[in-house]
Amino acid sequence: MITDIRHFFEKHGFEVSQRLADRLGMRATNVRLFFIYISFVTVGLWFGVYLTLAFWLKLKDMIYTKRSSVFDL
Repeated sequence: MITDIRHFFEKHGFEVSQRLADRLGMRATNVRLFFIYISFVTVGLWFGVYLTLAFWLKLKDMIYTKRSSVFDL
């Protein structure tokens, strides 16, 4: 039963790449590699955005510090 489900998803999942490759006139392996590379790029892009926001928050905390009283100057 598990192997039947696996074969079904493999057949229909790879068929999407094959159909797209046929329309574009490319090989299916190139289309699959393109999707893999794009997924790594998007993950890396958002990781860069996360690091930039973390840096800005750290910088904001260093500049704007709360003082509890007037004598902390």
